[in-house]
Amino acid sequence: MPPPDVRLLDSLRRIGAVAPEVIELFDFLEDTPLWMKDAAGHYQWVNVSFLLNFGLNHRAEVIGRTDYDLCGEVMANQYRIDDERVLRGERILSRVELIGRFDHTSRWCVTSKVPLRDAQGRIVGTAGVTRPLGEAPARTPADSPLSTAIRFISEHYGERITNEALAKACGLSVRAFERQFRAAYHSSPHDYVRQLRVRMSCSPLVFSKKSLAAVATEFGFADQSHFTKEFRRVMGETPRAYRARCQG
Repeated sequence: MPPPDVRLLDSLRRIGAVAPEVIELFDFLEDTPLWMKDAAGHYQWVNVSFLLNFGLNHRAEVIGRTDYDLCGEVMANQYRIDDERVLRGERILSRVELIGRFDHTSRWCVTSKVPLRDAQGRIVGTAGVTRPLGEAPARTPADSPLSTAIRFISEHYGERITNEALAKACGLSVRAFERQFRAAYHSSPHDYVRQLRVRMSCSPLVFSKKSLAAVATEFGFADQSHFTKEFRRVMGETPRAYRARCQG
């Protein structure tokens, strides 16, 4: 029996789109999310970079879902407006826009979208690809809860971060900060940072040949054993198993 991610290519064939297996080559593009949707906006295929951007483990977590399931309403509305233009035959090329990420930040990216056609040339969906624009820093919405803390964490997650420092940056007492953070993100600041370190470590596991020990050190874990323990807790598998699965 083929692995689940291979069987998911059938999703494209079910809507009548041509889906050559060469599409799997896009799994080897680092920091370049690619996706395909049906005419109603349901995702039918995404690459590994897309999964990493949204903090997902398997394609099964996104296939059949829409932007409203993954993004805030404002961004999802814009993406749907774009899709409707593309479904009318328009191509959107090299447009600079904000793309949301799993860590509650967003990045300026260059995005292109084209119609997805079946064998008879009829438009049956949309396809898109995006990449970060240079080294622009991550942004947080101006009105998001504790945006100063989230921005600081996104820039320093590999370092030692204390609740006292985060609370001070937000102009709050430690107790008020911890209470507001848990209410906003359903996690303690400490657990949020640990999960972020694990999620951020996924990219070098997939796209580099760095040793597990080197990745552990880079992302602020005490050692490889600590890294493996935390990775398994968050991802449900070891770093070694995750690397083997995603690299195929």
